[in-house]
Amino acid sequence: MNVSFLRKMLCALLGSCVLATTVPAADDSAELENVRATVSEMFEGIEADDIFASEVDGWYTVRKGAIIAYVSSDGRYLMQGDIIDLEESVNLSEESRNDARAKMMSAVPEDELITYTPETVRHTVNIFTDIDCTFCRRLHSQLDEYMDEGIEIRYFLYPRNGPTSESWVKAENVWCADDRNEALTKAKLDQEFAKHDCDASVVSSHYAIGQDVGLRGTPAIVLEDGTLFSGYLPAKQLSEAIASSRD
Repeated sequence: MNVSFLRKMLCALLGSCVLATTVPAADDSAELENVRATVSEMFEGIEADDIFASEVDGWYTVRKGAIIAYVSSDGRYLMQGDIIDLEESVNLSEESRNDARAKMMSAVPEDELITYTPETVRHTVNIFTDIDCTFCRRLHSQLDEYMDEGIEIRYFLYPRNGPTSESWVKAENVWCADDRNEALTKAKLDQEFAKHDCDASVVSSHYAIGQDVGLRGTPAIVLEDGTLFSGYLPAKQLSEAIASSRD
């Protein structure tokens, strides 16, 4: 796969691009600033702070949300893929993605989420849910089991088919309901609930965060440390996964 194709791939993920020339490198600090100037000019979606030193000499990390790429120290070569530390058996790229997801999740205010909290909170997870998704509905139907495991659920509304879908309208109606928690449950059962007109732009915000997180479908579960699980996990299995991620 050549550099031009990698650049096109990153452009598709981050937005449109403009051409830029390579800036020669000097010392380490100047080298980083040169790389930042080159890449941020080339990719409109990238800012200087999205580029920082990597664990591998001669390469810098480019991170936008959970999208990770690497650029050579002379600003000429772009590589997209995972870097594995074979000695430590650690996926360095996935660690960086997890860090990015954790920061994104913690930055969202509680009043912009729909949260179900058990009497005793042992764990907190973030779940991107689509009201019409079959496995999202299965997960929600077992809400009591997650509560019994002490798992607090912070829901992000993520109508996976986008703004023109029926699920998007349902998500907006849930957000504008008198009781959002009750409305979400009823919506997943195809039942009516009380609602009113309101600013439902939070659905767009949740959708954008989901794309930055790197979702491939729903439900998607993001742990406190940023670990992402794509798909449904029963309550006990989720508890085990959380415990394993902390080892």
